[in-house]
Amino acid sequence: MDHTALPPGLLMIDLAGLEPSPEELRRLAHPAVGGVILFARNYRDSTQLAALVQAIRSARPGPLVIAVDQEGGRVQRFRGDGFTPVAPMRRLGDEYERDPERAVMLAYDVGLVLGAELAAHGIDLTFAPVLDVEAGVSAVIGDRAFSHDPAVVARLAQALVAGLAMMGVRAVGKHFPGHGAVAADSHETLPVDSRPFEAIWQRDLVPYRHRLLRSLAGVMPAHVRYERCAPEPAGFSAFWLGEVLRQRLGFRGAILSDDLGMAGAGAAGDEPQSRVAAALSAGCDLALVCNRPDWVAHLLEAAWPQAAPDAIARRQGLLGSPRIPDPFELELFEPYLQARERVRDWSQRHAWF
Repeated sequence: MDHTALPPGLLMIDLAGLEPSPEELRRLAHPAVGGVILFARNYRDSTQLAALVQAIRSARPGPLVIAVDQEGGRVQRFRGDGFTPVAPMRRLGDEYERDPERAVMLAYDVGLVLGAELAAHGIDLTFAPVLDVEAGVSAVIGDRAFSHDPAVVARLAQALVAGLAMMGVRAVGKHFPGHGAVAADSHETLPVDSRPFEAIWQRDLVPYRHRLLRSLAGVMPAHVRYERCAPEPAGFSAFWLGEVLRQRLGFRGAILSDDLGMAGAGAAGDEPQSRVAAALSAGCDLALVCNRPDWVAHLLEAAWPQAAPDAIARRQGLLGSPRIPDPFELELFEPYLQARERVRDWSQRHAWF
């Protein structure tokens, strides 16, 4: 295989189990692979996870971005040894209604705890926070969203991202421009949002119009079609990613597609190459392909245009700078220990154990 035919960092892929297979190690060494997303199936305990991350890092001389969905609530891929159970983000929104300042401090603590535990295991970024504004119709979003109030979403998310940043973990906000107002699940179908742009601008885009946007290393667009704004779903739309996110909002970080194996990505075609090409053409810097090793094999044989230097720089901006090198050191870090106690107490009060 001619590895020079592909630019570096094009794809973020996944692994099947607790350690990479020989074939997976070969794929990780391919210059078209820019990152790995880990799932619950890749985690058994703290020691195993640290060994897995080391194996990934050793697969190639250049860096790979290692990511996970560690939001809190029902989306926490790592549960158990080395990781603190965290209540859903909607409970922070509930706390905000009672005591805004306490809620903001708790959101920072949650970010610090999530970030410290990920950093100690060598994870670069989490696909969090969820910036969707809860509208009471989306089961797939639901209590993953901080609030029905976009200003509250922005304020709590900013505090959480600050906590992550304190520990050197990058944050990727999702699902741009907003998944909260559609009932359909983009894992299973293509949701369609019929609202005009102005309604989305005044509600769903408020968190992205906030100074929070400058703190995000990346943004993940939704596999949702906003039919009164653009014909394509947001993740394949030059209008949403170029005109709105890059130009109007001024975002300079990386844009990472949502999983291109999802049913909602089918609008870009049935073939994996057409989906990746559509995402990149619209403005994505990194394309996620999960749970389809057959697609990954096909994509690694394809030829792609040379990556622009600014796209490569944005991908490199997703790499973390961990403050705590390992789980042992973490147990000696007093700010983490204090924040963990506060987060545990808060999560226990919401029966999140």
